[in-house]
Amino acid sequence: MTIGIQTEGDDAYMSQSTDYTLGERICKARDAVGLSTAQLARRLGIKTSTLQGWESDRSEPRSNKLVLLAGLLNVSPTWLLIGRGTPPIQDDSAPADLDSMRLALDRVHKQSLALADEIERLKQRIEETA
Repeated sequence: MTIGIQTEGDDAYMSQSTDYTLGERICKARDAVGLSTAQLARRLGIKTSTLQGWESDRSEPRSNKLVLLAGLLNVSPTWLLIGRGTPPIQDDSAPADLDSMRLALDRVHKQSLALADEIERLKQRIEETA
């Protein structure tokens, strides 16, 4: 992740170049404030499964929930959406790499599921042509 200072008009602001998705940024910010998915979902007034859907990029929050979410996570809505602005401050009680390990694990898990699906499709094609 590269952090630099850019200026827009007279205001200087932090920018970040990341490959994180919206869901990954939500997860990272939630971890930084030390909330579980159940705790954050309760504060947002939504089901835990809804928050899990956001964090796994299966769905996205509506604008009103995104603004509330940003406030609860102490980040800007812009940072959540596109990764620009000040990132969440990591809680010192948690290992600094914990969130990145969770994100990497989630990414690898998604890839393994996709590969398993592809293997099944190829097996089926082989059986159909044999």
